[in-house]
Amino acid sequence: MKFRKKPLHGVKLENKLKNRQLKQQNVAKKQRKEQKKLRQAVKDAAIRTPRPLETYRKRPEEEEEEEEFLESLPTDMMEDDDLRQMTDMARKASFITRDLSSCAPIHSTKKRKSEVIRSYEKVPRKMAKTEEKEVIHLLPIKDKSGVIPQSVERGEGGLVSSDWFTEEGAGLKVIIIKRLKELRGMLMESDPAVAVTVRKLVMVSLMEIFKDIAPTYKIRPLTSEEKAAKVRKETQQLREFEESLVSQYKFYLEDLEQTIKDWKQQKKKRSQAVGFDSYRGLAEVAIRCLCELLLALPHFNFHNNIIVALVPLMNDPVSDMCCDAFRKLFQQDKVGGAALASVRVVSGLVKSLNYNIRPEVLRTLLSLRIKEVHMKKDLEDTAPKKKFMNNKEKKKNLSRMQRKWKKAEEKLEKELLEAEASESKDKKIQLHTQTLNIVFLIYFRILKKAQKSVLLPAVLEGLANFAHLINLEFFDDLLNVLQNLIQSGDLTNQESLHCIQTVFIILSGQGDVLNVDPLKFYSQLYQMLPRLHAGAPNDDISIVLRCLDAMLTRRRKQVTLQRAMAFMKRLSVLSLHTLPNASVGLLAANRAALHAFPKCDFLLDNEVQGSGFYLPELDEPEHCNAQNTALWELHLLQRHFHPVVRRFAVHLSRGAPSEGSGALGVELSRRTPVELFDDYSVKDMTFNPPVATPTSKKKEYFTVGATLLDDELQKQVEKALNEEEAELDFTKTQTPIT
Repeated sequence: MKFRKKPLHGVKLENKLKNRQLKQQNVAKKQRKEQKKLRQAVKDAAIRTPRPLETYRKRPEEEEEEEEFLESLPTDMMEDDDLRQMTDMARKASFITRDLSSCAPIHSTKKRKSEVIRSYEKVPRKMAKTEEKEVIHLLPIKDKSGVIPQSVERGEGGLVSSDWFTEEGAGLKVIIIKRLKELRGMLMESDPAVAVTVRKLVMVSLMEIFKDIAPTYKIRPLTSEEKAAKVRKETQQLREFEESLVSQYKFYLEDLEQTIKDWKQQKKKRSQAVGFDSYRGLAEVAIRCLCELLLALPHFNFHNNIIVALVPLMNDPVSDMCCDAFRKLFQQDKVGGAALASVRVVSGLVKSLNYNIRPEVLRTLLSLRIKEVHMKKDLEDTAPKKKFMNNKEKKKNLSRMQRKWKKAEEKLEKELLEAEASESKDKKIQLHTQTLNIVFLIYFRILKKAQKSVLLPAVLEGLANFAHLINLEFFDDLLNVLQNLIQSGDLTNQESLHCIQTVFIILSGQGDVLNVDPLKFYSQLYQMLPRLHAGAPNDDISIVLRCLDAMLTRRRKQVTLQRAMAFMKRLSVLSLHTLPNASVGLLAANRAALHAFPKCDFLLDNEVQGSGFYLPELDEPEHCNAQNTALWELHLLQRHFHPVVRRFAVHLSRGAPSEGSGALGVELSRRTPVELFDDYSVKDMTFNPPVATPTSKKKEYFTVGATLLDDELQKQVEKALNEEEAELDFTKTQTPIT
């Protein structure tokens, strides 16, 4: 039996009819629900005081009966006008019937429970908030009660207003120029009651503002061609901002300089409301602002002008502030441009004042960072190291054409690296060379024309610091000058020590090619050792330790054994009466000498080596017969109150071994004598490490003093006490006291 299939168009028509019927049923059901809600809304609108939604809910039985009744009613029982009126009324009361936790319309389809919960979670929570105002913190003020913080709300006026915080960059820049001009105008405050305070605060405020808004590059003036060329709007705004910034910065620096000049010249303008007594305070604030800008903006415009303004003040009563600023500038200057400009101005100041300046001006030059550069190195040493492939790796990993390209690429990279390294290194060396030439020019002028001035100690200290960088052609003349200064007898111990240190630094460097016998300098240091200060200001000991390192350790091949033993003996004697840190440094120098000259262990033996007697008063180390003495001072130092001195004394008395029971620890053996001298300093009146206090030993009984005397002497004492007018004859020989 075969079934005949229905045609395709008949199936489609049947489906359409079913869909239409279902749609009509759904529409009718929605209309009934809508009418139900409308009737409920009309009923609720009549009541003024709405109740919670839960009170309108009915029991399930009542809802089913009402729904059956509504379904039995015809859909067209209401007229259009009535339906329209009820719809309008329902819209007015929809805030009561609608679910407030949902944003869906009334005619939306029924959702699942999970979807309802998810939609509820997405609804933003609204809480009552108070409007928060932005607070701008200003500089605090200080009165008798203390520091009072200052703040202002955004948009209240004054310096901090709403237009100050404009989001557009161009508008902000225009506002900042405007504000800088207003602040500069406050420097001319004329009210005598607040003029000094306002001017000081404005100086500091402008200084901080310029430190914050100044770019990290130097702004150069535009050429006529650049001004005539058409540029973008942003570029033009940037140019105007930079031009205005430089102009305001220049005016600010001129105001600071004029304040300092008025204080130095004691001038008072008619329009000024500041007395002479307040000039110094204003000038100190202006100088401090210039010092801060000197350190904070070394790359910005007018830096050389700040240097020219501050260098003469290094010789004034405010010299400490300016000298500290230049020391910091020299230490943080890595390239050398700022240091070169400063040294040039210092040289001009020394020459213009005819060497009548303070020694602190020259001592600031000791902070120059030129010790690291000794000479020009080869390009291979200065160029950054980069690993290139060798021939085996190239043949193994690359084809013939790739090897060819790789070879050309590596050659180009090497050339670029060498050019970059040589350019930066040559620039740095060139700046440092020019700086050193000016520094040595200052020193040599003073040595030639002002040897008896107060600048000589600073000059000798500077020569000792930069002696390894002096050109070889100046060595002969410099050694003769230093020798004459020492022999003149006009120098102090510290100045003479600086001369000796300079000589041996020269001879241990490039001067080793010179045919110079420094025996006189050895003798001069040897005779100076007993005269060194043994008290608190023992800075001379640190110079002596540096000299000994250059004279004995580094020149061990040019020093005789007799000379080395003489120095070891005199250093041991000196360590008996110096402070603990000096004793530690001197014993460490003896340890270094003993390692450099192993045959000096003769001094640890009581037997005599050779003929003659030791002559401690002779000031010639070669002829004092030091080989015929012993370091008996080490036995006394083993009972020293400082524990580190005791350890060094025991270590040396056993021959300074590098291992074993008599060896020193790593913390002591790896440090130089100068480092040990600084580490165990007693400047703070404290011992490092702490020294234990001795225990008190009280005697159980006391003896009468008379029983300790000789019998015959006791009789003479009693006779003298009884006979007040009796005269004792001390010329007669008395029996010795047993």
